[in-house]
Amino acid sequence: MSKRERKSYDKAFKLMAVELYRTGKPAGTVAKELGIGVDMLRRWAREHSETGNRSFPGNGKQDLTPEQKEIQMLRKALQESELENRILKKGSQHLLQGRQQIFRFIKDHRAEFGVEKMCRVFRVSHSGYYAWLTRRPSQLAINNELISKKIEEIYHSSKGRYGSPKITKKLASMGMDASRPRVARIMKGKGLRSVITGKFKVCTTESNHSLEVSDNVLKREFNAKEPSEKWVSDITYIRTQEGWLYLTAIMDLFDRRIVGWSMSTGMTARETVVAAWKMAVRNRSVVRNILFHSDRGVQYASQEFRELLKDKPVQQSMSRKGNCWDNAVMENFFKILKSETGYNTVYSSVEIAKKELFEFIEIWYNRQRIHSILGFLTPEEFGKSILKQAA
Repeated sequence: MSKRERKSYDKAFKLMAVELYRTGKPAGTVAKELGIGVDMLRRWAREHSETGNRSFPGNGKQDLTPEQKEIQMLRKALQESELENRILKKGSQHLLQGRQQIFRFIKDHRAEFGVEKMCRVFRVSHSGYYAWLTRRPSQLAINNELISKKIEEIYHSSKGRYGSPKITKKLASMGMDASRPRVARIMKGKGLRSVITGKFKVCTTESNHSLEVSDNVLKREFNAKEPSEKWVSDITYIRTQEGWLYLTAIMDLFDRRIVGWSMSTGMTARETVVAAWKMAVRNRSVVRNILFHSDRGVQYASQEFRELLKDKPVQQSMSRKGNCWDNAVMENFFKILKSETGYNTVYSSVEIAKKELFEFIEIWYNRQRIHSILGFLTPEEFGKSILKQAA
């Protein structure tokens, strides 16, 4: 068998290849376009950096002094060490996983680091990698890949708000069987973590007033058997660079839907609870006696709001003074809102904040977010399922 002829390149070709590489294009792209190896291109670039015009003398060896040779050896060792550190830093999460994950990492980053180098760093064989590369995937592997892609899709569609429990439930609703530990393991391998962290506690209640307050009729009975049986409400504040934005929300305890809301830069009753109430009664009719619960805030106790409820089938209920647990469901809604939009978020303007909050309430929370209290259905799905059962 004749020995394969080794392809050679002249100095002009090498110099132009190095210049093209230094324009910022990825080494893998340049090498592929020129039909050369990535390692070869990088070697040419190193040689040119070290010796300048003395590079590529044409006899296959660099014309170096002993001092230059020693410096070259030290630089090569340093570059090898730095490259190995980069590989380890980028692929560290795969080290404690199986060979399949390691081989997948090598495949995904072969243009960046080179197969030979990564195999040495991860201590796997070349033959094992290439055997895996050409092996036909098993049904289990195909299923894992399908579930993995679906997990990413659900995670990103929730804007990172869902953790493994809710993603597991969403997969089940799609007919895909995966345990929560399995979902958590896949998410960890892909670096997917729920954005919900930290705790939220804020008080916007001004209860130091001489206005009449109502008794606590709700008494923490947060379940309702039908729509418009029990509504709860509260006010929170949102930071913007233009000042505070106040969000008032009214929730129907039947399906946990936010039926009314208002956003204002002022804290008057008209801007807050009155506006939210008017929206709520437009969205959901009040035909029977309804229990409306809130804290003792001056807006809820105001004459203007009480006049609005006068002669309507509404009974007001208020939390005991300083007891946030009496309105725990609304406190929890604001906790969800703050955690899923970012506790430390400061919006650049009031208008941008309004758009973000509108999207969160009307699109995400009411129509897309699954709730454990509703059997992992959205408020919209829960309402439709009850109507279907009653039909």
